[in-house]
Amino acid sequence: MLALVSGVGPAHGSEIMTLYAAVPLVLIASLVAASGVAAVTRGWVLPMNRRYVRAPRLYGWGQLVMAFAMCWQVVFGLVISDSATRQWGTLTGGAILLVGLFLMAAAQRTRRREHR
Repeated sequence: MLALVSGVGPAHGSEIMTLYAAVPLVLIASLVAASGVAAVTRGWVLPMNRRYVRAPRLYGWGQLVMAFAMCWQVVFGLVISDSATRQWGTLTGGAILLVGLFLMAAAQRTRRREHR
């Protein structure tokens, strides 16, 4: 009873959990977006991916699409409370995420097979 009266109880718990989930996701999305902007504007790719990326600008567009999809997922998954809107929004965000993933995969180098 004391927890409900003081405002610390279950009524405010879901809002805090939403914040704990949303902040890291938006931070990761902003880091991916910054890397995507660097790839699109300058052709710069993170050192761990340089060996595999053949088209840095396409790779950057894929990163930007994925960052947008992550923010989309945060909005529709954690902020919107209407059940039907949340379901369609997160499904759309998943589809956008796959488009970004396919763009990034298309920008990577294919492995060459050695003939013996």
